Amino acid sequence: MVATSVREDLERDLGCLDLLGCIHGLNERDQVVFQLLQQAEEGLTVDDVADRMDCERSTAYRSISRLLEAGVVVQEQVNYEHGGYYYVYRSRTSEEVAHDMQRLLNDWYAAIGQLIQEFEDRYSRDLEDREKEPIETCL
Repeated sequence: MVATSVREDLERDLGCLDLLGCIHGLNERDQVVFQLLQQAEEGLTVDDVADRMDCERSTAYRSISRLLEAGVVVQEQVNYEHGGYYYVYRSRTSEEVAHDMQRLLNDWYAAIGQLIQEFEDRYSRDLEDREKEPIETCL
C-alpha cells in the first residue's frame, strides 16, 4: 500500500466506498464485500460471500474479518435445532456506519489540530529564541 498525502487525497475523486478504504484502511475487495453484505436481504455466511465473489473461502473470511474489525459489519450466531451453530454476517446500517465515520473524522481532525498547534508553538518559540541570538557570520 502506497501512502498518499492529505493533499493528494483531497485532489482525487473519492466515491462512497472509497471512504471505507480511506477511513478504515480497507482494500478494494473488502469494499466490494461490504457492498455485497449491504445489498443482501438476509445475513450471508462466509461460504455465501465466497460463492458470490467467486473467491476462496479464506479470502472471503479475511475480508469479513477486516470489516468486523472496522466495525462496519456484525456477526450473528444462528443455532441449529439439534445442536451446533453457524455465523452469518450483515452490514451495519448506512446511518450507523456514516455516524461512526463522522466520529472518527472528528477525532482525527481534533488530533491533527492539536499537532498543528504544537507545531506552531514550537517553531514560533524557536524563531523568537533565534532572533535574540547574535548572528554569526562565516568568514
